[in-house]
Amino acid sequence: MNQKKIRLGDLLIEKGFISQEDLLKVLQIQKEERYRYKIGEIFVNEGFVSEKELAEILSAQLNLEFIDLYAQKINFELLSKYPLSILKSHNLVPFDETEKEIYVAVFDPLDYESIETIERVIPTKPLKIFIALKNDILYVIDRLEIKTSTKILIDSIKNDINSGKYRNDNEQSSVMKLIELIIKDAINKNASDIHIEPDALNVTVRDRVDGILRESFVFDIDIYNALSSRIKILGNLDISEKRRSQDGRFALKINNGEYDFRLSTVPVMGGESIVMRILDQQKILLKLNELGIENENLISFEEMSKSPYGIILITGPTGSGKTTTLYATLNEIKSIENKMITIEDPIEYQLPLAQQIQINEKIDYGFANALKSILRQDPDIIMVGEIRDEETLNIATQASLTGHLVLSTLHTNDAPSAITRMIQMGLEPYLISDSLVGIVAQRLVRKICPYCKREYRVQKNILNKIQSHLPEKYTFFKGEGCDRCNFSGFLGRTVISEILKIDNVVSHMIAISMNKYEIAKKAEEDGNYKPMIYDGISKALRGITTIEEVLRVAKW
Repeated sequence: MNQKKIRLGDLLIEKGFISQEDLLKVLQIQKEERYRYKIGEIFVNEGFVSEKELAEILSAQLNLEFIDLYAQKINFELLSKYPLSILKSHNLVPFDETEKEIYVAVFDPLDYESIETIERVIPTKPLKIFIALKNDILYVIDRLEIKTSTKILIDSIKNDINSGKYRNDNEQSSVMKLIELIIKDAINKNASDIHIEPDALNVTVRDRVDGILRESFVFDIDIYNALSSRIKILGNLDISEKRRSQDGRFALKINNGEYDFRLSTVPVMGGESIVMRILDQQKILLKLNELGIENENLISFEEMSKSPYGIILITGPTGSGKTTTLYATLNEIKSIENKMITIEDPIEYQLPLAQQIQINEKIDYGFANALKSILRQDPDIIMVGEIRDEETLNIATQASLTGHLVLSTLHTNDAPSAITRMIQMGLEPYLISDSLVGIVAQRLVRKICPYCKREYRVQKNILNKIQSHLPEKYTFFKGEGCDRCNFSGFLGRTVISEILKIDNVVSHMIAISMNKYEIAKKAEEDGNYKPMIYDGISKALRGITTIEEVLRVAKW
């Protein structure tokens, strides 16, 4: 192949991304690491340039097309002809071909040795080189590895389908073995959900690990009907009903542990999207500090939860851990001396010393109706899974004003916005002022893997945003990626939070309808409120998470 001689370091100096001193530093790092990393990888890791910026610079300089592999139809028949070890060691993928050329996506187009290696493997046609992001290339390689590793089991399922065996309710059938394999793999990765998604050609299985979906399996569409039918039988769903959504539950013993699964099916193009939520009873035994609520926020929250009456709200978007925080709070304040009743949709975990109510909209037994009825049960503590409408909000407020402690959730972006949301739902400001004890807003961020954690340099554009809030000397960390964290650099999640305490001053401001910005400013001046970003930066400086994770979920 034709080689255009370009020194990447000189190119980045020319573009203003680094100085000559920076280049010498990177070359020294490469030498110390015994040339384990390409120089482009070190520039990215040290924060001088982002991976996409580097790809775009090289694309323009070398006149090579930058390609998004996620948007490409990958020719796995072509890809499977190449040894997996070579693809992984050289970070490139032959993703398609024409009559004249083989299309190859590479992370580093200046790595001519790797390109020549792949050229020699199947020297039938010239290569056309494209530039792609490294993670996109690894994604395609992982997909190939998954398809290869499950080939024997899939062939067995196809034989069962052809012989009609998959229709038998047999725990040892190939389909059931596949379901157990999917679930075991998800549990071993500490996944919270399993997503089974059909399209025209394949069935993709993705696990949600630490809030991020990752592809785990890819099967031919031929086995989809057998797989979906067996899962629906497990959840006591109607296997003939494919036009409507269905919900169910089932339990399985996996790895010597009992697990409950909440099952949901939704009709989509090509079949039904199936989601299994993995419910682990041990999760509700977590304490607030184990969730990540700590220091001043933990002290404030514990004070609020000891209030004899009033409303405490947990706010945040879907998937921010609000329900888990509610369970942890109830688990800490439960007592044989108090009667605790919860209203939930659905009930995910069984709480000790709590009477739990499952709402049922089909029979017109929603949050508001359930809340009315339980007030006659003489509760001390009430947990309402979510305040969705004005009627539920009004009844919860009245309950809090008549001597009950009410805990619930709202969907708002920050703590002060919950006040605005309550007014928009129709509650009078004076009632909010009288009933509200405090508001917690939270997000979940991924934790750095402790097994591959190392110091790194944050990119300049990110550093400029937060520079004024950093100490004189600081260090940031990231996970390099290892087998413990599935090479993601992250292992587990933690909460970053903000708490707005409702003292007399804030209460008065709510009563006279002052806006959320004025309330937040005054509360921050008085030490009753600190925006979530501060908690995030604190956790990043302590090496718990990365600053990129914090900025991904929290507004600066």
